[in-house]
Amino acid sequence: MQTKPPTAAQTAAILVAAGRGTRAGGDIPKQWQMLAGQPVLAHTIAAFRAAGIDRIVVVIHPDDRPRAEGFDGVTLVHGGATRDASVRNALEALSADPPDCVLIHDGARPLVSRAIISRVIDALGQESGAAPALPVSDALWRGAGGLVAGTQDRTGLWRAQTPQGFRFADILAAHRAHRAPAADDVEVARAAGLRVAIVEGAEDNIKLTFPADFARAEAILKDRHMTIRIGNGYDVHAFTEGDHVWLCGVKVPHHKALLGHSDADVGMHALTDAIYGALALGDIGRHFPPSDPQWKGAASHIFLAHAIALAAEKGWRLGNCDVTLVCERPKIGPHAGAMQAELARIMGVSPDLVSVKATTSERLGFTGREEGIAALATACMVKI
Repeated sequence: MQTKPPTAAQTAAILVAAGRGTRAGGDIPKQWQMLAGQPVLAHTIAAFRAAGIDRIVVVIHPDDRPRAEGFDGVTLVHGGATRDASVRNALEALSADPPDCVLIHDGARPLVSRAIISRVIDALGQESGAAPALPVSDALWRGAGGLVAGTQDRTGLWRAQTPQGFRFADILAAHRAHRAPAADDVEVARAAGLRVAIVEGAEDNIKLTFPADFARAEAILKDRHMTIRIGNGYDVHAFTEGDHVWLCGVKVPHHKALLGHSDADVGMHALTDAIYGALALGDIGRHFPPSDPQWKGAASHIFLAHAIALAAEKGWRLGNCDVTLVCERPKIGPHAGAMQAELARIMGVSPDLVSVKATTSERLGFTGREEGIAALATACMVKI
């Protein structure tokens, strides 16, 4: 087979995340456990977006749907009783508008690099399938009864990884024809007579299986060269007639409201602008012009979700953020915890990455005269 390699735009990704992952420990499946402040699956999705893959199907257990609905821009498909059945469900979902190629990846491999993804895609210009692997370098033994019973030649043996990439029509036909259990999609492909090229994998491309794997993944993330960007945001809204204000996604009772084209959530606006600013993407007005009537009265979580999703598409994640509200009243302290939790929920991060605090201006200026509320925000964005 000799064709032009597909582009990222012609490629879809299937992230298999329907398993229960009991060997990893914890109260929830491993793909939903936190890694460096975000769910494991959030890292995996971000890795594919950073590689230019915009069409992503996430295969989930039905019980996990409330968690998965927090991910913007992905298609959710319920898994089957086995891994190959889950993959088949995702392939069938894609078949209505088929891509040229598909990458099938373990949702619990969050450290996959753009280089590996690119190698797999490039190899599909030569073969129907391609997958990353590492040669076996350790001596291999056969065991019996706790004793070494013999040795095994390691020549030609490889440690398989994902993503495993295929021409879409070929792997869909292979899965439809293959009804026996399969260890992975390469086994399904080979049973259908497809050739699968081996491309270079990476030691960092680990699959989280046991509790110790999480510590290893955390260490890898810390050891990687970290590129960061800092952005700041500032916003002001005047008071008007009303009985509540929206601040950082929380409805706070007050004898006045905030005046604005949207819901005038001054804290969320400042944070959104900080994220846009860190990535040199302008401000809310560029993405959601106040001259456009569709944004009249819009909930500000739309803006914040857009900013964090756009950051992920460009290969960035939130390192941490800090929001300061400046006002005499209402009192922010009783609501700060709820604000922190709501901002974290919208952005899909751990609450310990989000700070919300307040100060007064000592009765000076427009905030001191209780004519409005100001907000300042700082966001640190980390390159994935």
